[in-house]
Amino acid sequence: MKFVLADAIATQSLGIKFGELLPAGTVLLLSGDLGAGKTTFVQGIGKGLGITEAIVSPTFTLINEYTEGRIPLYHLDLYRLQANEVSALNLDSYWEGFEVTPGIVAIEWAERMPYKPDSYLVIRFMAVSDSEMREVEIIPFNWNFNEEMLRDISQYGSVREGKSKNKM
Repeated sequence: MKFVLADAIATQSLGIKFGELLPAGTVLLLSGDLGAGKTTFVQGIGKGLGITEAIVSPTFTLINEYTEGRIPLYHLDLYRLQANEVSALNLDSYWEGFEVTPGIVAIEWAERMPYKPDSYLVIRFMAVSDSEMREVEIIPFNWNFNEEMLRDISQYGSVREGKSKNKM
C-alpha cells in the first residue's frame, strides 16, 4: 500500500487515523531519511489516541512513553544506536507486554533492530524531489488490516491539486 502525501499536515493526518484505529499490541517499524516525516507521523498517532502531551523525537532519550491516551504509545528512536546496543534495550518487553501495558509501539530507524516481533507494519517515508511531498509505503508482516481500517486509510492514496485530500 503506497500513499503520496502533500505535506506535514497530511502526514500527521494519516498518523491521526492510525491512532484512532490501531489496536493495542501494534508495532510500527518506521524508516526514512532525516526529516522524512517519521516523527510527524507519530505525533499524529498521539493525537489520534487522544494524547495531549507534546510528542517529541526521543533521539537522545531513546524511549518516550505516553500513557494518557486511549491506549499507550511507546515512541522509540534507534538513530544513535548500534545493533548490539539495541539488543540490550529488550524491546520485546514493549510488544510482548511483559513490563508495560500493551499499546502502540512506534520505532524510528527500525532498520537498526537485530530482531523483530512476530507481526508488525513497516512504514517507509521517502521525500519526493525538493517538495514537501512524501511517499509513504506500508508493508504488513503477519498483520491484517480490518475492513474499516482499509476503507479509512485508502482515502490517503492520492494527492489532488498539490494539497492532500485530508486536513486536520
